[in-house]
Amino acid sequence: MLKDKIAAFIEKIRAIDGVAACAIVSRDGIIAGKYFDRELNEPWFGALAATILASAESVGNIIGMKSLATVSILSADSSILVVGAGEHFLIAALLKGDAKNEEICSRINALATELGRTM
Repeated sequence: MLKDKIAAFIEKIRAIDGVAACAIVSRDGIIAGKYFDRELNEPWFGALAATILASAESVGNIIGMKSLATVSILSADSSILVVGAGEHFLIAALLKGDAKNEEICSRINALATELGRTM
């Protein structure tokens, strides 16, 4: 049942125009569900996505930011979003270079909120 819920969320994320790859990752870095359009070291991807979000949340706490939810990593041809999804999960998404980041970020944040509420 949990695998089915996670698979359904992966399909919702994949359906967002501009998402090239995505994963639902536990806060301790274990990939719970994924769709990748390329070969990569999945355990490292999960661990690093969790580390990136945890580090950003720590910096946010130090400087007094409230409810830090999204980290963006931008490059010339693509970007990565890492979005907190409740206490237990996060969403990591690789976006295509021509993607409209604000719109995609908003949609992924909405799915992260839903994921956090249901799991």
